[in-house]
Amino acid sequence: MVNLLSLTTHLFETYPLYTSLSALLVILVTKRRIDYWRRNPRNLPLPPGPKGYPLIGNLFDAPIEKPWLVYNEWAKVYGDMIYFEVLGQRFLILNSLEKIEDLFEKRSFNYSDRMRMPMVLELMDWYYNMAMLPYGTWWRRHRRTFNEHFHATAVWKYQPTQAREARAFLSRLLTSPENFLHHVRHTFAATIMSIAYGVRVKGPDDPYILNAEAALYGLAEAGIPGTFLVDFVPLLKYVPSWFPGATFKRKADRWNKINKEVYRKPFEYVEEQMKKGTAAPCLASTLIQLLPDEEDPLREEERKIAMNVSAVTYVAGADTTVSAVQCFFLAMTMYPEVQKKAQAEIDGVIGNGRLPEFSDRQALPYINALVKESMRWQSIIPLAVGHMASEDDEYNGYFIPKGTVVLGNGWAILHDPAVFKDPLEYQPERYLKNGQLDPNVRQPDTGAFGFGRRMCPGRHMSDNSLYAIVSSVLAVYNISAPLDEQGKPVEMKAEVTSGLLSYPVPFKCDIKPRSLVAEVLIRDSIMADN
Repeated sequence: MVNLLSLTTHLFETYPLYTSLSALLVILVTKRRIDYWRRNPRNLPLPPGPKGYPLIGNLFDAPIEKPWLVYNEWAKVYGDMIYFEVLGQRFLILNSLEKIEDLFEKRSFNYSDRMRMPMVLELMDWYYNMAMLPYGTWWRRHRRTFNEHFHATAVWKYQPTQAREARAFLSRLLTSPENFLHHVRHTFAATIMSIAYGVRVKGPDDPYILNAEAALYGLAEAGIPGTFLVDFVPLLKYVPSWFPGATFKRKADRWNKINKEVYRKPFEYVEEQMKKGTAAPCLASTLIQLLPDEEDPLREEERKIAMNVSAVTYVAGADTTVSAVQCFFLAMTMYPEVQKKAQAEIDGVIGNGRLPEFSDRQALPYINALVKESMRWQSIIPLAVGHMASEDDEYNGYFIPKGTVVLGNGWAILHDPAVFKDPLEYQPERYLKNGQLDPNVRQPDTGAFGFGRRMCPGRHMSDNSLYAIVSSVLAVYNISAPLDEQGKPVEMKAEVTSGLLSYPVPFKCDIKPRSLVAEVLIRDSIMADN
């Protein structure tokens, strides 16, 4: 084929601008079609999906607000594989567990890469988050380091910290229950800061907490492809911040500064404390101790990985479980009968003389079912981060082009009415059979933490944190809907925010100790920890 650069030059030298642009457009479209036919010699069709327009594709159809719900509706028209394009970027949405397992699990070698997202990585500086990194050696080194400290049989060592902070949470609820949403964030920030950096946060306005919350707010907004046009037109990243319409650059600049504070500041603090011999045992100090000698040429790379892993432990762990706990509080206001059953189990197994421990967990099947339902009911990361096809592929008679971003609709598979009866209802009983946990029920892990090789490796610690909070709160508190001006309970609704990370829309509830005995237990437990 004629060299495209030479042909373009010839067109613009010979013909007027409008004619040249039109001819160039025809050439580009023709070249793309020829390339497509060469890569797809069997002429297999693309998966079904909404028809788009030339060049822009489905730019005006691609959903931004709660896309998981839109894709779930599209599945009723197009099936559980939905294909569309936006400005040349191909997307494939998988709405069934079977398709997700076939591609992300059985063909993980081809579906573990990430879409290039200039807004998130290059402009906001989320390179320290391995979840956003391209698939390759650098990602594997991060993943291996993280997994060494957070796999299923390693997270037990963090349980004392989780239990301590859960009890501190009970104390904060006693003092100012109206601020429970903020207390939830404070609790998980304090837990992860202690585990990752050995730092005891000073209070809800601690800079470490505020920085992490701001960083995660940015990720929630920018993490879904298509939210910002620069992800489809990378050249826009060179537009200066002062340029009219460059709001995305100004947002990115602000989040970039915050991210640097998040991953640098606490790690450098631990390094300083280690030099003084006063560093508390924590993940960062352990990783620093394992670094090569100063003279080793690999030290700087290993230090970068240690810094990144410490930071991602904090930002990931401090947020995903926050949403699940907020969902738990909301569910208790909407389903008081569930709360009563859970409390009856705690009273029967533990009594009212102490708080639940991790050692009690096996004897509390209903609490465990409630933990699972809190993860399933309102999905925390409904779509997760998109995978990308590394090479052309064929599946179920369809052609999947290289570079296609493939998104698993976790919300759809955890709200499949064929699997979960009344999926929008909060029913812990769906995970039980004959009073015990039923291992044959689809587990929330299948859609709540990503898929394949990119599944969140921090899910085991998140599960422990959720258990510690749920069991402790139900042991000593009653949660109910607030009362209106007439003294009647306010009607509560399950409404959530949009974005990569989804939370319940802020709500109010009444939180009161179950009894005077419970109040004494709360005060005694925090005194014991101090």
